Amino acid sequence: MPDSSTFSEALDYHERGRPGKLEIRPTKPTATQADLSLAYTPGVAEPCMAIARDPLDAFRYTNRGNLVAVVSNGSAVLGLGNIGALASKPVMEGKAVLFKRFSDIDVFDLEVGSQDPEDIIRFCELLEPTVGGINLEDIKAPDCFHIEATLRERLDIPVFHDDQHGTAIIGGAGFVNALDLIGKRIEDVKVVFSGAGAAGIATARFFQELGVNPDNLLMVDSRGVIHTEREDLSEIKLEFARETNARTLADAFEGADAFVGVSVADAVSQDMVASMAPDPIVFALANPDPEISYDDVKSVRPDAIVATGRSDFPNQVNNVLGFPFIFRGALDVRATAVSEGMKIAAANALADLAREPVPESVLKAYSLDRLQFGRDYLIPKPFDPRVLWTVAPAVAQAATEEGLARDPIGDLDAYREALRSRFQSSYSLIQSVTVRAKARPKTVVYPHGDDLRIIRAARRVLDEGIASPVLLGDTGLIRELAVELGIDLEGLTVIDPVTDSELRSRYSKRLVELRRSKGMSQATSERQVFDPNVFAALMVEQGDADAVLGGLSTFYPETIRPALQIIKLEEGRTIASALYVVVTKGTPLFFTDCAVNIEPDAQELAEIASAAVEVAEHQFDRRPRVAFLSYSDFGSAMGDEPARVRQAVEIFRGMHPDVPADGEMQADTAVVTDLMNQRRPHGTLGRSANVLVFPTLTAANAAYKLLHHLGDAEVIGPILSGLAKPVHVLQRDAEVGDVVNLTAYAVADAQRRD
Repeated sequence: MPDSSTFSEALDYHERGRPGKLEIRPTKPTATQADLSLAYTPGVAEPCMAIARDPLDAFRYTNRGNLVAVVSNGSAVLGLGNIGALASKPVMEGKAVLFKRFSDIDVFDLEVGSQDPEDIIRFCELLEPTVGGINLEDIKAPDCFHIEATLRERLDIPVFHDDQHGTAIIGGAGFVNALDLIGKRIEDVKVVFSGAGAAGIATARFFQELGVNPDNLLMVDSRGVIHTEREDLSEIKLEFARETNARTLADAFEGADAFVGVSVADAVSQDMVASMAPDPIVFALANPDPEISYDDVKSVRPDAIVATGRSDFPNQVNNVLGFPFIFRGALDVRATAVSEGMKIAAANALADLAREPVPESVLKAYSLDRLQFGRDYLIPKPFDPRVLWTVAPAVAQAATEEGLARDPIGDLDAYREALRSRFQSSYSLIQSVTVRAKARPKTVVYPHGDDLRIIRAARRVLDEGIASPVLLGDTGLIRELAVELGIDLEGLTVIDPVTDSELRSRYSKRLVELRRSKGMSQATSERQVFDPNVFAALMVEQGDADAVLGGLSTFYPETIRPALQIIKLEEGRTIASALYVVVTKGTPLFFTDCAVNIEPDAQELAEIASAAVEVAEHQFDRRPRVAFLSYSDFGSAMGDEPARVRQAVEIFRGMHPDVPADGEMQADTAVVTDLMNQRRPHGTLGRSANVLVFPTLTAANAAYKLLHHLGDAEVIGPILSGLAKPVHVLQRDAEVGDVVNLTAYAVADAQRRD
């Protein structure tokens, strides 16, 4: 169970603003009476009659072709058990978020208030006209087997129970690759399964589909080995009853080539692993804690190939590599089912992808110098964007070959390219930064550690391994607030600038050294060091911390001014500047300068653009295309501002001749490819820009805030650049998640400077 701090934050996350995690929005104009007459009466009659004549037209005129129902009765929620339909709703909403985030599939989460399998079957039958597919979720065994099998017989849409098949498909991909590495034939290996629930049964069946000889497979449940002499076996378990003298899990391990655990933590001992055959395969997949830890396996069997469900060890078996992309492929060909062949195609596609050279973007995301197919890389990383355009086409092709596709894909390469261009930018930008931060955590100091959001965020940052937080503030008050929130401060460093006279004395002397030429006296220095923003900047300048994350309780200038006075500018910089990453409709845009320079001159604009290019390219792995904005389009209007912007473009091109850049141009020209091609047919950009350089602070600040609050754009930042040490400033309305995200960026920024 989560600790109280995480639990409290989770409640706040789900409650604030609009409760829950999902909403429904129209995809067509609804602003006028004419729009509404088309959306509803009388215009809606035409698509209704078309569908009445041809039911397949529902895919043309409604959202059915991109809509999945996540259906559960809450009888087997991971880690929580049978909590019932209503209590399972947050989980199903979360599943919907993953569908949308990874494959742009819309979802209705539907919690059925019944524990009777026949009720769920009937519910799904009645639901069929509404959706293009059904994802069964968190339904207990053996009910889930009966429900899925019955629905697959009766319904003409894909039905997929992810608890069963997700682990099977991802684990199967890793298993095939592991066998290839050790040179064993799948039909010869002896495999032991621990766990006879939904995932265990489905994975064992799938491994047999892949080629494991049923006679070589032993399954163990909570009462021991499933053998032919047992009289307590259900019909499903009888399928795995074998004639064997093995009675315990330890017996089954003797001489086994592979182990697959989908049971409970600590079920396996080191002695069991030691008794396995040479080059053993150990897939300990219980979550959150495996049957045996990665380190415990490796300490007794260095020759073992190990996979777990955890992200902090090699070979994570994560269901998110499966269901979004399987449904994407199935929906795009309007498949009538998800067949065994489609599942095998998905597993093989994942296995093949792991053998391909890993692109630089994935290496950067996980802070790796190299990654190649081998014992520690059997399965693609969960946030590898190539999974989408690898798995979905494989599934679509399998559906077509098996005659299950109502609308077969004619050109598979074109489909793959369409997926690539449509979805690549929709992956969470901050995720790659967070993974990078976790690889080499740094010390981050928060000047206003007595803010509730900072305390909550610091706990998360430490627990997730992103950074070592240092909270500045009244120690007694911080501890009091932590108790009130139910947060354990263990592992967090708390420093009170008022009472820590030793650090304060050292920092005040350093401040005098830095500011003596500006008339700084010792007395003034001693007073200023009480300011947490000054104290934090000096901590970083002196190397006692790696980054500052200020703001929240103060205005932007109050945090940045001490940093500018204490920390030098980066070599080659004459000013500091700030940008926001604004993600709208899945597309990231880099807005600069949104927070520091009020009306930069041409040289400064070029420098601001250069800094934004570096952030886009090196921190977020985006190829920059730079637009310098104004109220004029390529000389269409006169004035000092367009002239200043045109000059900035020429300066920037001299600094970065290989980076596409153009201007001056209006904002709509910059972001609409058709307009750009009309207004600048032979321009250097050719398509919409992703780095937008605003001529004034007012324009930049207004643009990102309007998009954030009226356009529901996701915003990351502000990201400050130009200083020799990382200093970043949170907005006063930032939430806990914003603090965690910007902390991850601050750590990645510090790593880059190393």
